[in-house]
Amino acid sequence: MSYVISDANIFIDIDVGGLTQLMIQLPEEFAVPNILYEEELSEHHPDLPTFGLRILEVKEEYVQEADRLGVTYPKNSHNDLLALVLAKQENSPLLTGDSKLKEAAEVEGITVNGTLWLVDQLFINKLISYEEVNIAYDNTKQDGRRLPWKEVEKQIKRLRKIN
Repeated sequence: MSYVISDANIFIDIDVGGLTQLMIQLPEEFAVPNILYEEELSEHHPDLPTFGLRILEVKEEYVQEADRLGVTYPKNSHNDLLALVLAKQENSPLLTGDSKLKEAAEVEGITVNGTLWLVDQLFINKLISYEEVNIAYDNTKQDGRRLPWKEVEKQIKRLRKIN
């Protein structure tokens, strides 16, 4: 089975945009490390597994790799590095909006996507309209979430042409 491994950051962005239930309807199967889920998502997002989010165990050798990577990438949290090594373990892409984690994943040879990719997928799969894209990004911006806003504007213009 192939997964898209996510960090917690994505779920916060997507939740603020009101897109969580739609995200899980995409054909991709999304997963997070079990420890990350328990420590960062379970309290405020207990329904994610009900929607289809997979909670995966990181094998011991990959937990040890996350510990080693903590020295190389000290600006990343342990849970973020667990998401990175789970992507390695599952030979899957990583989904993150965290620039430091994205940099580390790219150095480690992991394919990385972010919130804009996710919005594109929702639009391409007809789960969200152009108007809903705008509303989601407005909500995200008003909440103070850090997205690459210049890239968001380019995406919105591109989607308007497709609409």
